[in-house]
Amino acid sequence: MDYSRVALFIVLAIVLGFVLILNKNNIPAKLKRPMAITALVMIVMAFVLVIYSYLA
Repeated sequence: MDYSRVALFIVLAIVLGFVLILNKNNIPAKLKRPMAITALVMIVMAFVLVIYSYLA
């Protein structure tokens, strides 16, 4: 497993979540739900990768 790519994905997923939270008033209503679901999936995947890399 390439840990640098995993670390990059984790950082990007968390940053995307923060950007969505900070700019929630500027995002068009049509895009809010899909972007939030995408960010949530990415953050959950990042959490799973953290747990996997800890246990492996």
